[in-house]
Amino acid sequence: MSHLVTVKHNFETAHRLPHLPGKCTSLHGHSWWAEVTVAAPELSRGGLVVEFGALKKEFRAWVDQHLDHGAMLGAQDALLPVLRAHGSKVYEVAGWPTVEATAELLAQVAGDILFDLVRAPGAYVSRVHLQETHVNAAIWEPTALAGAAS
Repeated sequence: MSHLVTVKHNFETAHRLPHLPGKCTSLHGHSWWAEVTVAAPELSRGGLVVEFGALKKEFRAWVDQHLDHGAMLGAQDALLPVLRAHGSKVYEVAGWPTVEATAELLAQVAGDILFDLVRAPGAYVSRVHLQETHVNAAIWEPTALAGAAS
């Protein structure tokens, strides 16, 4: 048996993907919607997977500080130093800020946050669903657990 809880947050962030063909080579923004799911094999003694309020507060604070009303750019993006030089809010990613890579980033952030929260034994981030537009989304799920079950 597994118990799941999900928190949601939305934010406005620009990005660009100059390494790919098409219109996403231009700097453009999205209204992103993130859903982070935490799973645990059993509830804590207090009857929870993780305390919702603390998870929401910490996750939303990170997103608002680093991503909301800013731009995500790849480390190799020529716009990175230009936007920084003009005082723009820019979050640098190691690769490129695709919706898939951003879902993985948010999973890492949520996992780091979860580590310091009151939670059930064995609680972990089991899924991140990131909606980039009304018709485009990515889902991140841990692969290590699938390999461990084999």
